[in-house]
Amino acid sequence: MNVRDELESKLKRFKELEQLMSQQEVMADSGKMAAFAREHGSLAKVANKFRTYKKMSKDIEELMVMSDSDDPEEREMAEDELAGLRAEREKLWDELLEMTIGGEDANRSRCVMEIRAGTGGEEAALFARDLYEMYKRNAEAKSWRTEIMDMSPSERGGFKEIVLGFEGEGVYRELQFESGGHRVQRVPETETQGRVHTSAATVAVMAEPEDVEVELKKDDYRVDKFGASGPGGQHVNKTESAIRLTHFETGIVVQCQDEKSQLKNLAKALRVLKSRIYDFRQQEELKKRAANRKSLIGSGDRSQRIRTYNFPQNRITDHRINLTLYKLDQVMAGDLSPVTEALLEYERDQLRGDLEVGA
Repeated sequence: MNVRDELESKLKRFKELEQLMSQQEVMADSGKMAAFAREHGSLAKVANKFRTYKKMSKDIEELMVMSDSDDPEEREMAEDELAGLRAEREKLWDELLEMTIGGEDANRSRCVMEIRAGTGGEEAALFARDLYEMYKRNAEAKSWRTEIMDMSPSERGGFKEIVLGFEGEGVYRELQFESGGHRVQRVPETETQGRVHTSAATVAVMAEPEDVEVELKKDDYRVDKFGASGPGGQHVNKTESAIRLTHFETGIVVQCQDEKSQLKNLAKALRVLKSRIYDFRQQEELKKRAANRKSLIGSGDRSQRIRTYNFPQNRITDHRINLTLYKLDQVMAGDLSPVTEALLEYERDQLRGDLEVGA
Protein backbone atom coordinates (compact mmCIF):
# COMPACT_ATOMS: atom_id res chain seq x y z
CA MET A 1 0.00 0.00 0.00
CA ASN A 2 1.56 3.30 -1.07
CA VAL A 3 1.05 6.67 0.62
CA ARG A 4 -1.93 7.70 -1.48
CA ASP A 5 -3.70 4.36 -0.89
CA GLU A 6 -3.06 4.74 2.83
CA LEU A 7 -4.56 8.24 2.83
CA GLU A 8 -7.58 7.04 0.85
CA SER A 9 -8.04 4.28 3.43
CA LYS A 10 -7.90 6.79 6.31
CA LEU A 11 -10.44 9.07 4.61
CA LYS A 12 -12.74 6.12 3.94
CA ARG A 13 -12.55 5.05 7.60
CA PHE A 14 -13.16 8.64 8.73
CA LYS A 15 -16.38 8.75 6.68
CA GLU A 16 -17.42 5.32 8.01
CA LEU A 17 -16.98 6.56 11.58
CA GLU A 18 -19.12 9.62 10.85
CA GLN A 19 -21.91 7.30 9.72
CA LEU A 20 -21.44 4.89 12.63
CA MET A 21 -21.59 7.68 15.20
CA SER A 22 -24.97 8.80 13.84
CA GLN A 23 -26.55 5.35 14.34
CA GLN A 24 -29.01 4.97 17.22
CA GLU A 25 -27.53 1.72 18.57
CA VAL A 26 -24.04 3.27 18.72
CA MET A 27 -25.32 6.42 20.44
CA ALA A 28 -27.01 4.20 23.01
CA ASP A 29 -23.72 2.41 23.80
CA SER A 30 -21.51 4.95 25.61
CA GLY A 31 -18.40 2.73 25.49
CA LYS A 32 -18.62 2.13 21.75
CA MET A 33 -19.49 5.77 21.09
CA ALA A 34 -16.44 6.96 23.07
CA ALA A 35 -14.13 4.55 21.21
CA PHE A 36 -15.48 5.63 17.81
CA ALA A 37 -15.21 9.30 18.81
CA ARG A 38 -11.55 8.86 19.85
CA GLU A 39 -10.71 7.12 16.56
CA HIS A 40 -12.63 9.77 14.59
CA GLY A 41 -10.74 12.51 16.43
CA SER A 42 -7.36 10.90 15.75
CA LEU A 43 -8.14 10.71 12.01
CA ALA A 44 -9.78 14.14 11.66
CA LYS A 45 -6.63 16.17 10.97
CA VAL A 46 -5.21 13.93 8.25
CA ALA A 47 -8.62 13.13 6.69
CA ASN A 48 -9.62 16.79 6.36
CA LYS A 49 -6.21 17.72 4.99
CA PHE A 50 -6.43 14.95 2.39
CA ARG A 51 -9.92 16.12 1.43
CA THR A 52 -8.45 19.58 0.78
CA TYR A 53 -5.60 18.02 -1.22
CA LYS A 54 -8.07 16.10 -3.40
CA LYS A 55 -10.15 19.23 -4.02
CA MET A 56 -6.99 21.12 -5.02
CA SER A 57 -6.09 18.33 -7.44
CA LYS A 58 -9.55 18.58 -9.02
CA ASP A 59 -9.22 22.37 -9.30
CA ILE A 60 -5.81 21.92 -10.97
CA GLU A 61 -7.32 19.51 -13.51
CA GLU A 62 -10.01 22.06 -14.38
CA LEU A 63 -7.44 24.86 -14.71
CA MET A 64 -5.30 22.66 -16.98
CA VAL A 65 -8.30 22.24 -19.29
CA MET A 66 -8.81 26.02 -19.22
CA SER A 67 -5.12 26.61 -20.02
CA ASP A 68 -5.72 24.88 -23.40
CA SER A 69 -8.63 27.21 -24.16
CA ASP A 70 -8.83 29.17 -27.42
CA ASP A 71 -9.70 32.22 -25.37
CA PRO A 72 -6.38 33.97 -24.56
CA GLU A 73 -7.86 35.76 -21.51
CA GLU A 74 -9.13 32.49 -20.05
CA ARG A 75 -5.83 30.80 -20.84
CA GLU A 76 -3.80 33.52 -19.10
CA MET A 77 -6.02 33.45 -16.01
CA ALA A 78 -5.69 29.67 -15.74
CA GLU A 79 -1.90 29.75 -16.10
CA ASP A 80 -1.62 32.47 -13.44
CA GLU A 81 -3.63 30.41 -10.95
CA LEU A 82 -1.98 27.09 -11.77
CA ALA A 83 1.51 27.99 -10.50
CA GLY A 84 0.25 29.15 -7.10
CA LEU A 85 -2.17 26.25 -6.67
CA ARG A 86 0.49 23.66 -7.56
CA ALA A 87 2.92 25.17 -5.03
CA GLU A 88 0.19 25.17 -2.39
CA ARG A 89 -0.69 21.55 -3.15
CA GLU A 90 2.95 20.47 -2.97
CA LYS A 91 3.25 22.09 0.48
CA LEU A 92 0.07 20.28 1.54
CA TRP A 93 1.46 16.98 0.25
CA ASP A 94 4.60 17.42 2.39
CA GLU A 95 2.35 18.01 5.41
CA LEU A 96 0.43 14.83 4.60
CA LEU A 97 3.67 12.86 4.28
CA GLU A 98 4.69 14.15 7.71
CA MET A 99 1.42 12.91 9.18
CA THR A 100 1.72 9.54 7.43
CA ILE A 101 5.09 8.58 8.93
CA GLY A 102 4.32 5.44 10.91
CA GLY A 103 1.82 3.98 8.48
CA GLU A 104 -1.76 3.28 9.46
CA ASP A 105 -1.03 3.92 13.13
CA ALA A 106 0.80 7.22 12.62
CA ASN A 107 -1.72 9.31 14.51
CA ARG A 108 -2.25 7.03 17.50
CA SER A 109 -2.07 8.92 20.77
CA ARG A 110 -1.53 5.80 22.90
CA CYS A 111 1.04 3.02 22.75
CA VAL A 112 2.52 0.24 24.87
CA MET A 113 6.28 -0.21 25.26
CA GLU A 114 7.97 -3.36 26.55
CA ILE A 115 11.63 -3.21 27.64
CA ARG A 116 13.35 -6.54 28.34
CA ALA A 117 16.85 -7.25 29.58
CA GLY A 118 18.80 -9.35 27.07
CA THR A 119 22.28 -10.88 27.23
CA GLY A 120 24.49 -9.56 30.00
CA GLY A 121 22.85 -10.70 33.23
CA GLU A 122 22.45 -8.05 35.93
CA GLU A 123 24.16 -5.38 33.80
CA ALA A 124 21.53 -5.93 31.08
CA ALA A 125 18.79 -5.46 33.70
CA LEU A 126 20.41 -2.20 34.83
CA PHE A 127 20.58 -1.05 31.21
CA ALA A 128 16.87 -1.86 30.81
CA ARG A 129 16.24 0.40 33.83
CA ASP A 130 18.34 3.17 32.23
CA LEU A 131 16.32 2.90 29.01
CA TYR A 132 13.11 3.15 31.03
CA GLU A 133 14.39 6.31 32.75
CA MET A 134 15.46 7.76 29.38
CA TYR A 135 12.01 7.23 27.85
CA LYS A 136 10.30 8.51 31.01
CA ARG A 137 12.30 11.78 30.95
CA ASN A 138 11.63 12.14 27.22
CA ALA A 139 7.90 11.71 27.88
CA GLU A 140 7.97 14.28 30.68
CA ALA A 141 9.64 16.82 28.38
CA LYS A 142 6.86 16.30 25.83
CA SER A 143 4.06 16.33 28.45
CA TRP A 144 3.09 12.75 27.62
CA ARG A 145 1.40 10.63 30.26
CA THR A 146 3.44 7.59 31.38
CA GLU A 147 2.03 4.60 33.22
CA ILE A 148 3.76 1.44 34.45
CA MET A 149 1.65 -1.54 33.33
CA ASP A 150 3.88 -4.25 34.77
CA MET A 151 7.47 -4.76 35.90
CA SER A 152 9.79 -7.50 37.02
CA PRO A 153 12.67 -6.02 39.10
CA SER A 154 16.12 -7.58 39.33
CA GLU A 155 18.24 -8.05 42.47
CA ARG A 156 20.26 -4.82 42.05
CA GLY A 157 17.43 -2.47 41.12
CA GLY A 158 17.32 -3.10 37.40
CA PHE A 159 14.46 -4.57 35.37
CA LYS A 160 14.23 -8.03 33.87
CA GLU A 161 11.20 -6.59 32.10
CA ILE A 162 9.05 -3.47 32.34
CA VAL A 163 5.87 -2.66 30.41
CA LEU A 164 4.83 0.97 29.98
CA GLY A 165 1.83 2.81 28.63
CA PHE A 166 2.34 6.22 26.95
CA GLU A 167 -0.35 8.71 25.99
CA GLY A 168 0.03 12.05 24.20
CA GLU A 169 0.12 13.78 20.85
CA GLY A 170 2.54 12.16 18.39
CA VAL A 171 3.46 9.44 20.87
CA TYR A 172 3.38 6.42 18.55
CA ARG A 173 4.74 8.34 15.56
CA GLU A 174 7.95 9.06 17.49
CA LEU A 175 8.36 6.00 19.70
CA GLN A 176 7.68 3.41 16.97
CA PHE A 177 11.32 3.67 15.83
CA GLU A 178 12.55 2.42 19.22
CA SER A 179 11.53 -1.19 18.50
CA GLY A 180 14.51 -3.51 18.22
CA GLY A 181 17.74 -4.50 19.95
CA HIS A 182 19.66 -1.90 21.99
CA ARG A 183 23.30 -2.66 22.86
CA VAL A 184 25.31 -0.97 25.61
CA GLN A 185 29.10 -0.79 26.02
CA ARG A 186 30.30 0.44 29.42
CA VAL A 187 32.03 -0.46 32.67
CA PRO A 188 29.37 -2.15 34.84
CA GLU A 189 28.81 -1.04 38.44
CA THR A 190 29.90 -4.53 39.51
CA GLU A 191 33.21 -4.43 37.53
CA THR A 192 36.23 -3.93 39.81
CA GLN A 193 38.96 -3.85 37.15
CA GLY A 194 37.44 -1.15 34.93
CA ARG A 195 36.82 -3.40 31.92
CA VAL A 196 34.18 -2.41 29.36
CA HIS A 197 31.38 -4.98 29.01
CA THR A 198 28.74 -5.35 26.32
CA SER A 199 25.15 -6.22 27.18
CA ALA A 200 21.77 -5.73 25.55
CA ALA A 201 18.07 -5.06 25.95
CA THR A 202 15.16 -5.28 23.54
CA VAL A 203 12.39 -2.74 23.12
CA ALA A 204 8.99 -3.39 21.53
CA VAL A 205 6.60 -0.50 20.82
CA MET A 206 2.99 -1.36 19.96
CA ALA A 207 0.13 0.94 19.02
CA GLU A 208 -2.70 0.65 21.55
CA PRO A 209 -5.92 -0.07 19.65
CA GLU A 210 -9.39 1.08 20.56
CA ASP A 211 -11.65 -1.53 22.17
CA VAL A 212 -13.76 -1.79 19.01
CA GLU A 213 -10.67 -2.68 16.90
CA VAL A 214 -9.76 -5.79 18.90
CA GLU A 215 -12.81 -7.48 20.35
CA LEU A 216 -12.07 -9.92 23.14
CA LYS A 217 -14.65 -12.26 24.58
CA LYS A 218 -14.08 -14.02 27.89
CA ASP A 219 -13.99 -17.33 26.05
CA ASP A 220 -11.00 -16.08 23.99
CA TYR A 221 -8.53 -16.16 26.88
CA ARG A 222 -7.76 -17.85 30.21
CA VAL A 223 -7.32 -15.86 33.43
CA ASP A 224 -4.87 -17.10 36.08
CA LYS A 225 -4.58 -15.34 39.45
CA PHE A 226 -1.47 -15.50 41.62
CA GLY A 227 0.40 -13.64 44.34
CA ALA A 228 2.57 -10.74 43.16
CA SER A 229 6.29 -11.14 43.82
CA GLY A 230 9.37 -8.94 43.87
CA PRO A 231 13.09 -9.51 43.28
CA GLY A 232 14.32 -12.92 44.34
CA GLY A 233 10.78 -14.25 44.52
CA GLN A 234 9.83 -12.51 47.76
CA HIS A 235 6.13 -11.72 47.98
CA VAL A 236 5.12 -8.09 47.71
CA ASN A 237 1.62 -8.87 48.96
CA LYS A 238 -0.02 -12.06 50.15
CA THR A 239 -3.28 -11.74 48.17
CA GLU A 240 -3.71 -13.16 44.67
CA SER A 241 -3.81 -9.73 43.03
CA ALA A 242 -1.51 -10.54 40.07
CA ILE A 243 -3.16 -11.54 36.78
CA ARG A 244 -1.94 -13.68 33.89
CA LEU A 245 -3.90 -13.84 30.64
CA THR A 246 -3.38 -16.46 27.94
CA HIS A 247 -4.92 -15.80 24.52
CA PHE A 248 -5.94 -19.12 22.98
CA GLU A 249 -5.78 -18.21 19.27
CA THR A 250 -2.31 -16.60 19.23
CA GLY A 251 -0.75 -18.14 22.36
CA ILE A 252 0.14 -14.64 23.62
CA VAL A 253 0.65 -14.51 27.40
CA VAL A 254 0.41 -11.28 29.41
CA GLN A 255 0.74 -10.69 33.12
CA CYS A 256 0.28 -7.63 35.35
CA GLN A 257 1.10 -7.40 39.05
CA ASP A 258 2.00 -3.75 39.58
CA GLU A 259 -1.31 -2.80 41.22
CA LYS A 260 -2.55 -4.09 44.59
CA SER A 261 -6.05 -4.34 43.12
CA GLN A 262 -6.85 -7.47 41.13
CA LEU A 263 -9.38 -5.55 39.01
CA LYS A 264 -6.84 -2.85 38.12
CA ASN A 265 -4.27 -5.50 37.15
CA LEU A 266 -6.89 -7.23 34.99
CA ALA A 267 -7.77 -3.96 33.24
CA LYS A 268 -4.09 -3.24 32.51
CA ALA A 269 -3.44 -6.81 31.37
CA LEU A 270 -6.35 -6.61 28.92
CA ARG A 271 -4.95 -3.38 27.46
CA VAL A 272 -1.54 -4.96 26.97
CA LEU A 273 -3.08 -8.14 25.55
CA LYS A 274 -5.13 -6.17 23.00
CA SER A 275 -2.01 -4.21 21.99
CA ARG A 276 -0.06 -7.44 21.50
CA ILE A 277 -2.87 -9.06 19.48
CA TYR A 278 -3.18 -5.92 17.33
CA ASP A 279 0.61 -5.83 16.87
CA PHE A 280 0.66 -9.56 16.00
CA ARG A 281 -1.90 -8.98 13.25
CA GLN A 282 -0.06 -5.90 11.99
CA GLN A 283 3.22 -7.85 11.84
CA GLU A 284 1.48 -10.56 9.79
CA GLU A 285 0.31 -7.89 7.34
CA LEU A 286 3.80 -6.35 7.20
CA LYS A 287 5.27 -9.73 6.27
CA LYS A 288 2.85 -9.97 3.36
CA ARG A 289 3.79 -6.48 2.17
CA ALA A 290 7.52 -6.74 3.01
CA ALA A 291 8.58 -6.70 -0.63
CA ASN A 292 6.97 -3.29 -1.09
CA ARG A 293 8.30 -1.78 2.13
CA LYS A 294 11.23 0.53 1.42
CA SER A 295 12.00 1.63 4.96
CA LEU A 296 13.67 -0.68 7.46
CA ILE A 297 13.43 1.69 10.40
CA GLY A 298 9.68 1.32 10.75
CA SER A 299 9.68 -2.46 10.42
CA GLY A 300 9.44 -3.10 14.16
CA ASP A 301 11.70 -6.14 13.83
CA ARG A 302 12.55 -7.12 17.43
CA SER A 303 15.57 -9.20 16.40
CA GLN A 304 17.30 -6.35 14.58
CA ARG A 305 20.08 -4.55 16.47
CA ILE A 306 19.17 -0.92 15.96
CA ARG A 307 21.38 1.08 18.30
CA THR A 308 24.61 1.05 20.32
CA TYR A 309 25.20 3.15 23.44
CA ASN A 310 28.94 3.55 24.08
CA PHE A 311 29.42 5.23 27.46
CA PRO A 312 33.26 5.56 27.52
CA GLN A 313 33.12 7.53 24.23
CA ASN A 314 29.81 9.32 25.02
CA ARG A 315 28.68 7.94 21.65
CA ILE A 316 25.30 6.76 20.40
CA THR A 317 24.99 5.05 17.01
CA ASP A 318 21.79 4.21 15.17
CA HIS A 319 22.79 1.45 12.75
CA ARG A 320 19.71 1.72 10.51
CA ILE A 321 20.62 5.16 9.17
CA ASN A 322 24.36 5.18 10.03
CA LEU A 323 23.88 8.03 12.50
CA THR A 324 26.60 8.63 15.11
CA LEU A 325 26.33 11.36 17.75
CA TYR A 326 28.73 12.17 20.59
CA LYS A 327 26.02 13.30 22.98
CA LEU A 328 24.98 10.09 24.71
CA ASP A 329 24.77 11.90 28.07
CA GLN A 330 22.09 14.25 26.66
CA VAL A 331 20.12 11.38 25.09
CA MET A 332 20.15 9.36 28.32
CA ALA A 333 18.95 12.50 30.13
CA GLY A 334 15.82 12.32 27.98
CA ASP A 335 16.67 14.45 24.94
CA LEU A 336 15.92 11.92 22.20
CA SER A 337 15.13 14.64 19.63
CA PRO A 338 18.46 14.51 17.69
CA VAL A 339 17.98 10.78 17.08
CA THR A 340 14.20 10.92 16.53
CA GLU A 341 14.42 13.84 14.08
CA ALA A 342 17.09 12.05 12.03
CA LEU A 343 14.92 8.92 11.87
CA LEU A 344 11.83 10.94 10.91
CA GLU A 345 13.78 12.77 8.19
CA TYR A 346 15.00 9.45 6.79
CA GLU A 347 11.42 8.16 6.72
CA ARG A 348 10.23 11.39 5.04
CA ASP A 349 12.76 10.83 2.25
CA GLN A 350 11.57 7.24 1.84
CA LEU A 351 7.94 8.38 1.61
CA ARG A 352 8.75 11.13 -0.88
CA GLY A 353 10.33 8.47 -3.05
CA ASP A 354 7.17 6.38 -2.74
CA LEU A 355 5.06 8.76 -4.78
CA GLU A 356 5.71 11.97 -6.62
CA VAL A 357 3.16 14.76 -6.33
CA GLY A 358 0.69 14.18 -9.12
CA ALA A 359 -2.70 15.39 -10.23
